[in-house]
Amino acid sequence: MKYRHTMLRISNLEESLDFYVGRIGLVETARYEVAQGRFTLVFLTAPNDPDAQIELTYNWDPEVLTVGRNFGHISYDVENIYETCTRLMERGVVLARPPRDGYMAFVRSPDNVSIEFLQKGKWLTPAEPWISMPNVGTW
Repeated sequence: MKYRHTMLRISNLEESLDFYVGRIGLVETARYEVAQGRFTLVFLTAPNDPDAQIELTYNWDPEVLTVGRNFGHISYDVENIYETCTRLMERGVVLARPPRDGYMAFVRSPDNVSIEFLQKGKWLTPAEPWISMPNVGTW
């Protein structure tokens, strides 16, 4: 067996691509529009990890989406958690859980999917402004 992808239903294709590609930094690798089924599939990967894909599924007919309680989060290793969180904030992403410990941060997608960023390797020394930042919402 080989891991293939995780599928996430999204409610707004442009908003989700702005978030995942424009703000988080994932790369679009493929797109399929299926008129007969009335949906669009967009495949994304981290820039240096083409084997770990996310499939965004956009159904053309409106529907209310809820996140199942059994789904936890998507997680990515990053080279520098503080630089990553600074870049995310500069791009308008709210940190639901700031990296107060120098190791872990969470954000939420436009469809409320929780995304975790973990410091690769040794944890960074806890530092301001991160130590004093409160959680925002749930993560």
